[in-house]
Amino acid sequence: MPMAHSHVRPKITLDMKMAWRNVWRNPRRTWLTVSAICFACVVLIFMLSFQFGSYETMINSSIKINTGHLQVLARGYFDEKSIRKVVENPDPVKELIAGMDLVEAVTVRANAFSLVSSQKRTYGAMVVGVDPVLEPRVSRLKELIRSGEFLPDTPESGGPDAEPDPALVGALLARNLKVRVGDELTVLGQGRDGSVAAAILTVCGIYESGMDEFDRNTLHIPIKTFQSVYSMGPAVHEIIVNVNSLTDVPAVKKNIINRVNHLPAGEGLVVMDWDELVPGLTQSIRIDLVMGMIFWLLLVIVVAFSILNTFLMAVFERTREFGVMMAIGTTPQRLVKLLLYESGLMTVVGVCMGIVIGCGVTWVFQVYGIDMSGSSEILEQYGMSGRIYPRLSPVTALAGPLLVWIITLAVALYPALKIKGMKPVEAMTHI
Repeated sequence: MPMAHSHVRPKITLDMKMAWRNVWRNPRRTWLTVSAICFACVVLIFMLSFQFGSYETMINSSIKINTGHLQVLARGYFDEKSIRKVVENPDPVKELIAGMDLVEAVTVRANAFSLVSSQKRTYGAMVVGVDPVLEPRVSRLKELIRSGEFLPDTPESGGPDAEPDPALVGALLARNLKVRVGDELTVLGQGRDGSVAAAILTVCGIYESGMDEFDRNTLHIPIKTFQSVYSMGPAVHEIIVNVNSLTDVPAVKKNIINRVNHLPAGEGLVVMDWDELVPGLTQSIRIDLVMGMIFWLLLVIVVAFSILNTFLMAVFERTREFGVMMAIGTTPQRLVKLLLYESGLMTVVGVCMGIVIGCGVTWVFQVYGIDMSGSSEILEQYGMSGRIYPRLSPVTALAGPLLVWIITLAVALYPALKIKGMKPVEAMTHI
């Protein structure tokens, strides 16, 4: 048995050396094939990294406008949005979460649907109570203000002679109500205890997120004002949590569930992540990813056909050579192996070059970003900067080249297997 193994190894080594020599018999054709494989790998690595980077930017921008990475809610509130389903005592829960690892910021919000009136018009809107100090740490609301200023850190509403409390209004809602900064609004709704909730507010700022539904239907006031007007006491509807990165969300969610359930104030509360809060965002990303996969597959197919053509031409050109080799005793199986070794060596060279160049190019853009100045105004409306940063990872670096490698080797089987049907005499007389 050892003698058999020692006989096979030199044979494989000899075949590999012959394959490597044959690969470079026609350097121009070899470099064209290797370049096609390399180009496909570079494009796939960059496009995958760009898409994943844009998804992360899109998710972070979207959730930092409104939902946050995580929310702690009363059970059933997300489905019903009832003003009576509240977090009764949010302070212990908020303090517990704020002290956890990987948590970036925590704040509270309260919501109530009400009628909002100006001197000219009346519209229904969602009135949102926010903490003027903590809200900017969790959301981009302060950065989205287009005129006026953010909510000041004001105490609870005063007596009848006090100045009207401030309010932030969405751009489309302000346009519908025909109000500007400094104008007064009247809010009329129902309090948590069933009483009439009414307040006079002054528009201190107008924001524009680029999300029409959000800009048309929301109005923000200080949380203290909200709790006073809607008879909430210390209760809130949402505890908003932001973490250091998207990858930390599952671990933080699990930690919150485990620890909050042991608090007396945590009874009846549920924890939801951004994927559950904004299901449409995940669906749009999946659709875009499928479209991207179709593009990648088409690119690989084009490269595969060019490689197939190269290998077929190589077989036709070397038909007489193969006939002579079979005539002196070389088996067709060995010739098939030899051709597969040649295709495998070219594929390995092309894929390795593609990985190195693709990772290098992507890393440069990951550091410096891609200038999207032509779309900067659109991006700013969504709270996004004028630069998109690709995200290079083991998945984006290896998934594309692996696909190219598999399809290239599969394509190389067809011309290699054609050798099995050759007859030495016919092959030697082939012109």
